[in-house]
Amino acid sequence: MQSSFSKVEAISWTGTQLKLLDQQVLPSQIHYVLCSTAEDVAKAIQQMVVRGAPAIGISAAYGAVLAATEGQSISSLMAMLDMLSAARPTAVNLRWAIERMRKLTNEHVSSSAEEQVTASLKNKLMAEAVAIHQEDVSANQIMGQYGKKAILASSSAGHKLSVMTHCNAGALATGGYGTALGVIRALAETNELDKVWVNETRPWLQGARLTAWELTQENIPFVVGVDGAAAYHMTTNKIDWVIVGADRITANGDTANKIGTYGLALLAHHHGCKFMVVAPSSTVDMSLASGEEIEIECRGRNELIMLGDKMLAPENTSVSNPVFDVTPASLINMIVTERGVIENPTQAKMQQLFC
Repeated sequence: MQSSFSKVEAISWTGTQLKLLDQQVLPSQIHYVLCSTAEDVAKAIQQMVVRGAPAIGISAAYGAVLAATEGQSISSLMAMLDMLSAARPTAVNLRWAIERMRKLTNEHVSSSAEEQVTASLKNKLMAEAVAIHQEDVSANQIMGQYGKKAILASSSAGHKLSVMTHCNAGALATGGYGTALGVIRALAETNELDKVWVNETRPWLQGARLTAWELTQENIPFVVGVDGAAAYHMTTNKIDWVIVGADRITANGDTANKIGTYGLALLAHHHGCKFMVVAPSSTVDMSLASGEEIEIECRGRNELIMLGDKMLAPENTSVSNPVFDVTPASLINMIVTERGVIENPTQAKMQQLFC
């Protein structure tokens, strides 16, 4: 499936394989990884060949199709679905997509009493994976317009906007167009944007490598800055909005996103910048009361002490490498989903939209 909303396509289905744009090597290389098995997909998710909560969920759905092609029995298919679901812990879209595939499998077994994977089940799983992909692209375009309208409604007429973003929440992180970057694209499409301030986003540099690459493809003006310069840029360059994506949003509006997002929200609050979170409804986890219940993934030490094959710190350095943090709802001005916009999110407002 190909998105018509962006020049960037990170995920595609060839008919027999899942084709992923390798986000480990961008922008120096344009390289695609072909996944032929469910295990290939799980490894691609773990190694961040594909990343971004919606993109992980879409990839896992196609991984379920590959699992159905590999597995001869329902039990082996279910075991592979469990493996895919466990590939990364924080992004709720991964388990949400796998649960859709698991539910479809259970319904098929209940109606047919089959213990083997049939051609009919494979076709149903394929159709569901395509639907998950298409729904995400459509949701992104809707969110782009919702976010744009909300921002313009609170801005002075004729004032071109400066916005800041963190990590990569664009077409690379989704089925196409993007969440946070979708709003930014929508602003750029109608000439409402001055420029985008892109935080480099340590340790994987998703801002400097990926967001900057996407904005280059779309000819959207941007400036890359180190993460530690965000406060300076807010002070000296009049940032109007900070716009970010999310990997999980809880029932009270607390939001997990790439490490550093919480600090940005605190800075935005201090400097009078408004703070917007943009994510599809599949990222909302109403089963968790607050951000305190979100499992935060911690990754390996080499991501911090090495850059490629070059050591950046002494070899025996102790490392703390959480890759997400939680922004309290009290610091968020708006949460934008394809279902609508929640201003100053609270548990009651979240329940009104998602229950």
